[in-house]
Amino acid sequence: MKKLFLMLAGFALLSGLFYNCAGSGEQDKTITISGAFALYPMAVVWAEEYQKINPDVRIDISAGGAGKGMTDALNEMADLGMYSKEVSQEEVDKGAWKIALTKDAVLPTISVDNPYYNELMTKGMTKQEFIDVFLTEKITSWGYIIDSTKNDEKINVYNRSDACGAAEMWAKYMGGKKQEDLKGIGVFGDPGMADAIKKDKNAIGFNNVAYVFDVKTRKKYAGIDVIPIDINENGTIDPEEKVYNTLEDIVKAIKSGAYPSPPARDLYFVSKGLPKKQAVKDFIKWILTDGQKFVDEAGYVMLTEEQLKAELKKLE
Repeated sequence: MKKLFLMLAGFALLSGLFYNCAGSGEQDKTITISGAFALYPMAVVWAEEYQKINPDVRIDISAGGAGKGMTDALNEMADLGMYSKEVSQEEVDKGAWKIALTKDAVLPTISVDNPYYNELMTKGMTKQEFIDVFLTEKITSWGYIIDSTKNDEKINVYNRSDACGAAEMWAKYMGGKKQEDLKGIGVFGDPGMADAIKKDKNAIGFNNVAYVFDVKTRKKYAGIDVIPIDINENGTIDPEEKVYNTLEDIVKAIKSGAYPSPPARDLYFVSKGLPKKQAVKDFIKWILTDGQKFVDEAGYVMLTEEQLKAELKKLE
């Protein structure tokens, strides 16, 4: 009887070990990703395509802003954080590891019902005018932008309430400022910003490319448009500055540098040190190789071959 008991106990122990190993293996093939709205649509495409050829891998993705992505990654609440701005030295000191995957841009946005819509599409806005709207509040009316003798149609400035790369890069474009320097009504997330802009004819804000252009039609979503940036500040939008008509146009402008950087920038995955899970490393390696063929169609900008090679070395 004692011998039988020992045999059963041993079998139970082995079964438990086998179960734990199997469970651990399954867990290691689950990848959790959190963070930037900017990278979210692209990450979803990559995840869907990768799981088609790796059905044993599960990838869970949630958007909540770049700040949440970094926090979740550093606290190891997520395997990877989606990040849409430069990683700070303070974050590096906390153990942040980054890898660039693709590129996009932040665009200044308005409602198509803006009372000066046609004039704005012709004239655009200079960097200084954006500064005077978003930072110094020296300009508070749409009429003033078109004609300095006018003071009508109050500008309703919108900002992001969540810690995010879009606001950080838009502020950086305007003289190296930070998100907390921006004025305006706080709204959560890129979808929230786009919705607020569409509903308010006097609104001005900023959105990532993926929330301005429909990836299927390659045209802008109904109700929202981009204020052209008058880069050479000559008071009119020249042919080379007209880069916002289609998704292909803005992607080409980002790639060539015709659209300034910032607010164009690289998009990253971040983690607490080099990722430990082999499944995570394999997924990133696939993104930087075979996964690049999905970038253009998704409305993002591919990194150069030199950049891709340099990023791949970070996985070694």
